Amino acid sequence: MNPAPTPSALMANYGHPELQFARGQGVYLYTADNQRYLDFTSGIAVNCLGHCHPHLVKALQTQAETLWHTSNLFSIIPTERLAQRLVDLSFADRVFFANSGTEAVECGFKMMRRYHYHHGNKARTRIITLTQSFHGRTLAPVAACRNPLHTEGFLVGDSGFDQVPFGDLEALQAAITGQTAGVILEPVQGEGGIRAAPTEYLQAIRDLCYEHGILLMFDEVQSGMGRTGYLFAHEALGVQPDILASAKGLGGGFPIGACLSKEHVAEVMTAGTHGSTFGGNPLATAVGNAVLDVLTGPGFLDTVSERAGQLRAGIDELTQRYPGLIGGHTGLGLMVGLKCLGSNADMIKALQAQGMLAVKAGGNSIRLLPPLIISAQEVEEGLALLEKACQSLV
Repeated sequence: MNPAPTPSALMANYGHPELQFARGQGVYLYTADNQRYLDFTSGIAVNCLGHCHPHLVKALQTQAETLWHTSNLFSIIPTERLAQRLVDLSFADRVFFANSGTEAVECGFKMMRRYHYHHGNKARTRIITLTQSFHGRTLAPVAACRNPLHTEGFLVGDSGFDQVPFGDLEALQAAITGQTAGVILEPVQGEGGIRAAPTEYLQAIRDLCYEHGILLMFDEVQSGMGRTGYLFAHEALGVQPDILASAKGLGGGFPIGACLSKEHVAEVMTAGTHGSTFGGNPLATAVGNAVLDVLTGPGFLDTVSERAGQLRAGIDELTQRYPGLIGGHTGLGLMVGLKCLGSNADMIKALQAQGMLAVKAGGNSIRLLPPLIISAQEVEEGLALLEKACQSLV
């Protein structure tokens, strides 16, 4: 007879998950009794280089033995370096570091509003968002997304956000008024069902923002840092933002967020307008630099694209073999949405029973987010486990 579980001192907002891991290595997680699971969650697209990547471990150990924290009262060597590297590798001219994706998004919201305030357009405070988006769990991001599960009991009013249907350009154009400061969207929606925005749609939004003198912000917290085979997903789609939020994979498992922007936006964030006690601390940015070392290594992102093609081709074959269970795939690169024709919760349970982990998404999909270091053999292992899960559900 199993003993009664020890009551948890944690709040119940995550429920009380039973599966617990003692260690991780590469693309695998292990329980205390050494049961192995193929990890296609990557901590929800966080552990982009898998578990305990030696280069990241070494970077963190070295920095931990040198300097942990000084605050932004002082210049921080690894932070200056990471900011410059992100600028050199992206559309951006400036970077602000935070501790999470939602903080990076919050910074972007403040920049949008401050930009228009700075230029004498104080009425421009409202921000347009898309349905089924997800931008974080602090008050402004949940207000922006309007998901009742996240807003109930927390918000009164719209907090300055106007929401329009994903893909409806006419609705977005109609929502732009003299009070609009900007638009925020995910080039590839994560929780919304791994939906990539069509290039023509993104470009049309970019053109509208230019036409009306408002700002365009991309939330690449989940889609960025190599997940799509590009450093940022918008590079694959050919449209640049004014502001971008990054996090998750940027730290490879260590908490960090970043808000990147063009100079004409960043210049309004003068001394004292924003800050973060822990944002850009030496530990986080040392690991961030180590992540970039790997992502920018010769051929790395090309290999990500190859593994993505292999995984998607395998899913195409399984879609033919199990037409009652799988309806194809969505997304870009190794940000894969598996469309379930049965219950996505049942598919996740079936995968877990076979020793594979996946993440739920909207639109009755599941997210397959393997570490970017996954090998061809490990992709085949994942496809074999997915087939076994399908067989168990037939």
